[in-house]
Amino acid sequence: MPKYVIERNIPNAGGLTADQLQAISAKSCSVLREMGPQIQWVQSYVTGDKVYCVYIAPDEESLRQHAERGGFPADVISKVATVIDPTTGEAG
Repeated sequence: MPKYVIERNIPNAGGLTADQLQAISAKSCSVLREMGPQIQWVQSYVTGDKVYCVYIAPDEESLRQHAERGGFPADVISKVATVIDPTTGEAG
């Protein structure tokens, strides 16, 4: 199943409290349970004014539905073409 990166513009995301982040996470998980197991939240990275989320999902539309139901922005959804890491540069 495809992997996606979602860019969410959330002003002062880096300043959210642990309680606020917990509430956002709980809401996301609740919506995911309602939608079924075809969408999986892998993890998210919180920066100053954005949150970058990694999901496994059948398609972009499913991710947009999740965002709409949860009340989160999904400003940019990008399908991951491939993953590289430091070992990619090693000779075969």
